[in-house]
Amino acid sequence: MGWWMVPAAAVAAWGALHLKSSRPDGQLLRVHPYRRILSFLEPRRNEAVVYFDDYIDVEALEAYLPKARARFPCDITPCVVAAIAIGLATAPKMNRFTAGYRLYERRGRFITFSMKRKRLDKEAKVSAVKLEVKDGMTFRDLCEAVASKVSVERSEAKTYQDKELALLDALPRPILYGAMGLVRTLDYYNLLPAAFIANDPLYTSVFYANLGSLGMGAGYHHLYEYGTCPLFLMSGEIKEMPVVRDGQVVARRMLHVRFSYDERIDDGLNARFGIDAMRRVLEHPERYLGCLAEDGSDARPLDRSVDEEDESVASAPPVALSP
Repeated sequence: MGWWMVPAAAVAAWGALHLKSSRPDGQLLRVHPYRRILSFLEPRRNEAVVYFDDYIDVEALEAYLPKARARFPCDITPCVVAAIAIGLATAPKMNRFTAGYRLYERRGRFITFSMKRKRLDKEAKVSAVKLEVKDGMTFRDLCEAVASKVSVERSEAKTYQDKELALLDALPRPILYGAMGLVRTLDYYNLLPAAFIANDPLYTSVFYANLGSLGMGAGYHHLYEYGTCPLFLMSGEIKEMPVVRDGQVVARRMLHVRFSYDERIDDGLNARFGIDAMRRVLEHPERYLGCLAEDGSDARPLDRSVDEEDESVASAPPVALSP
């Protein structure tokens, strides 16, 4: 074998790595040159982050929750998670991600939410729970799935995440640094195993944090450079606020939500469609979540978009007055 065979093989391997575009979690998209170049102009998520602010009238939701709780476990968090799922169905371009300077359509809809391992215990660690919203899943199905995952997280059993973090924590600093670099490199070249991606909470469509459960306001959250999560949503404590309705200032129970999203996945207009859909779901839960009828006839699959033609439930963003 000639000496030139070694560098030739190395060049061929390098070329093959860069040509590999398939991933277990996404389908490569062919996009407009502008959107392709955007990943090179803004190679990191926090260079491409856009922030949105919104207020949602939740008086109808607070009336809906006691009725739903009489039938299945339910609180604010699964309501918001369900609204996010419908928002993704309404604006499916928001269910994309960038990896290796390429844009992918995600396979499946995944929502990760954070929770305290012990209720209202400031010493308890925070856990991230990843949930797949499958086709045909109803709000009741989602609530039961959330309750099941929360039950496991709050038990004494060691979860996959616990074992993974314990292993990483045991590594000396240089090895841990190298291990994280290896994960990033494998991700860049689309070589991460499907099992690794499936169990990692930051390989997700949206990350949601409910700070209202801790009595806090909503904040603007950064996007993680690790993983493929392009959207972060935070909600704060529900408060009575003055808002303008039909030219009159009235007091309403409002949920403050803040969004951070990676503009490389799509433009702000599609993000707005998703946010508007989410607001409509939370302001009209009996219509969009249902699951109150004994025969389940009012259950609505969460993979269906809101009905844009139904003017009777269309809601413009309320004008909230600063305190």
